[in-house]
Amino acid sequence: MPTYAIGDVQGCYEELRELVAQLKFNRERDQLWFVGDLVNRGPRSLDVLRYVRSLGTSAITVLGNHDLHLLAVAFGGKDRLRADDTLDEILRAPDCNELLEWLRQQPLMHHDAHLNYTLIHAGLPPQWDLRTTQSCARELEATLRDDVAMKELFAHMYGNQPDQWADKLHGTDRLRFIANCFTRLRACDAHGHVDLKFKGALKDLPETLLPWFRAPNRRSEKLRIVCGHWSALSYYDSRNTEEHVLAIDTGCVWGGRLCAVRLDKPAEPVCVASRQPRRAGD
Repeated sequence: MPTYAIGDVQGCYEELRELVAQLKFNRERDQLWFVGDLVNRGPRSLDVLRYVRSLGTSAITVLGNHDLHLLAVAFGGKDRLRADDTLDEILRAPDCNELLEWLRQQPLMHHDAHLNYTLIHAGLPPQWDLRTTQSCARELEATLRDDVAMKELFAHMYGNQPDQWADKLHGTDRLRFIANCFTRLRACDAHGHVDLKFKGALKDLPETLLPWFRAPNRRSEKLRIVCGHWSALSYYDSRNTEEHVLAIDTGCVWGGRLCAVRLDKPAEPVCVASRQPRRAGD
């Protein structure tokens, strides 16, 4: 089956439809993998959600930090809205509840043993192998699908601590760490502490930090990982090295491009130019 991974859309609906047309996507035959962050900062997040949901089993999407933020605002309180959020149209939509219910059912990761790819939004801490990654994803997914547990999570989700994995982590500290890694991680230090503040280009990493996929003794090093989130990294393909990473957040919402890569056979990436004004990303 032709399978394409698509980078962070973030409400760039027109670019998404143009990209899908260029792929000659056939929902009866093909599958689209979305790296997360379907919504926010771009102009048409509502249309993106409606479109991806309408694709049914022809689309797989993992949750990104902006998707979790939308759920936190919707279920935890609109006081969490930020000045640069573009989520109001979704929250006012007549089908808002249906879209949010669909979104909270989406996974944190997707592993396809046949294609030999693992789809996530951001990164994995060095202590996680595939089994731990799957287990942690299931923990957070179960929380998001439980009304009471989800609201408790959103009351405590925002924050950068703890910064290192330990099996003994529990409660909201454990869930916060899991959410931060799956949806926000870019860098860590040589001792396995995650850093959630750095947002710059690879060349600008401080000497004390490494990209998460170069952490010493990374237990996920044998996984071929497709991810997004790091727009300053842009298109980064190290699948044929020991890193085994394909990063495809090419900053469409910041005036860059929206990118798709075929996964079931070798092919050049397909990209469309952004219609958004050029601006600094986050």
